Amino acid sequence: MSRRPALLFVSPRFLFPLDSGGRIRTTEILRNMKGGAFEITLATPATPDELTRHAGELEQVCDHLVSWAPTAPGPLAGVTRMRHIASSLPIPVATDRSAAASRVIAAELAKGYAVAVFDFIHAAVLAPDRFGDTASVMFTHNVEAEIFGRHAEIARDPLRGWVWNNQHRKMQRFEAATLKRFDRAVAVSDRDREIFARDYGVDHARTIPTGVNLDFFAYNAPPASDELVFIGSMDWLANIDAMEFMMDDIWSGVAARVPGARMKVVGKSPPEGLVRRAKERGLAWEFTGRVDDIRPHVAQAAACVIPIRVGGGTRIKAFESMAMGSPLISTTIGVEGLDVKPGVHYLRADTAQEFADAAVALLQDPALGRRLAESARAHVEANYSNAVVGRRFEQICLEAREFRAKASNPSG
Repeated sequence: MSRRPALLFVSPRFLFPLDSGGRIRTTEILRNMKGGAFEITLATPATPDELTRHAGELEQVCDHLVSWAPTAPGPLAGVTRMRHIASSLPIPVATDRSAAASRVIAAELAKGYAVAVFDFIHAAVLAPDRFGDTASVMFTHNVEAEIFGRHAEIARDPLRGWVWNNQHRKMQRFEAATLKRFDRAVAVSDRDREIFARDYGVDHARTIPTGVNLDFFAYNAPPASDELVFIGSMDWLANIDAMEFMMDDIWSGVAARVPGARMKVVGKSPPEGLVRRAKERGLAWEFTGRVDDIRPHVAQAAACVIPIRVGGGTRIKAFESMAMGSPLISTTIGVEGLDVKPGVHYLRADTAQEFADAAVALLQDPALGRRLAESARAHVEANYSNAVVGRRFEQICLEAREFRAKASNPSG
C-alpha cells in the first residue's frame, strides 16, 4: 500500500477526448503529477463506454478512479437551463448540481484524503460545506465573472445585456465566496491572481504557468498558404463570438485583398446557424467539427487566428500554435495572461481592420510568418513545459496540506 498522501481530484467533466483547453490543461497537470508526491484518485462523471475506451489514457493521469453516471442533456437543454435565471446561483453553476456526484465525493472524502482539488469554480457546487482535516484547493481556469461581464459589454440587444449583467453579478458573489472557502486557489496567470486579490480580497491564490507539450506539438516551418485556421471548442460562447466577429466584421477585409483566402474552423460542435450563414454567403469557410489531431490542420495554414473578445484565463491554443510554428494573430484578450510580445511572438490586432490587415500580411508574406514562428517557438521552448507546470501544481497542493495541518492543530 502506498505511503504517499492521498489526493482526490474532482473533475465535473470527463477529461477525454482532449477537445478543449480546460481538459488539456487539467490532463497534462495530472499526467505530470502522477508518480510524484501524491497518490491520485480522480472523481469524475463517466459512462461505462467512456471508461473502457479511455482506460489507457486514464491510467496515465491517476492511480485510482471513482465515477458517477453523467446526466445526459436533453434536446432542449439550452432552453430549459434558463429556468435557473431566478436562482441565486449563476446558471452554469446551478445546472452543475448533482446529487449523485455529491454522494460519491462525500463518500470519498470520508476516507480521509490529505488534499481535495476541485477543477473549475463550478465544481464547488459538488463540494461539502466543510472539509475537516482535508486540505482544499480550487483550480480556476478563468476569472469567470469577468467573462460574463465581457459578454454583457458586447451584447447586441437590451435583453441579452440584462441577462449577462444579471449573471455577472451572481458569478461575482459566487466566485468570491467560493474562493474564500478553499485553503488555496490556483490561478492560470498572475493577472487572474491579482484580480482575485483586488476584487475578492483573496490573498491565498497561487499561479501556475501555462504549459505545452513540446514533443507532441513539434515545430514545422509555416507554409505559403491561402488558409487561416482557428482552433477551439465551438460549444464555448467565447469561441462562437470570436468566429462571429471573424465572419461578420473581419473576413470581408481579407477576402477583398486575397481572393483565394480560406478559413478553417477546427473544433467540436460548431453551431448550425454559424455554419449555415457561411454557406449562404458563399464564404470559403470549412467547419471540421471534432478532430482527433489538430496538428495537420495547423500545419496547412499560413496563420492561426484568435479573434477572442470575451475570454478569460489563458489560451492554451496560443502556446500550442506557437510551439507548432504557426504564426499567430490575436486580440489582446486572446493572449491575455501570456508572456508574449506583439510584433515579436505574434501580431496583435484588436479591431476588425487591424485583424484583416494582419491576416493579409501573413497570407502575402511567408517570410514574415517564418520570422514570427521561429521567435515564438524559441520563446516557448525556453520558458514553458508541462513538466514545470505539474511540479508547480504539486507544490501548491503540498502548501495547502501544510496550511490545513497547522490550522487543524494550531498548538502542534
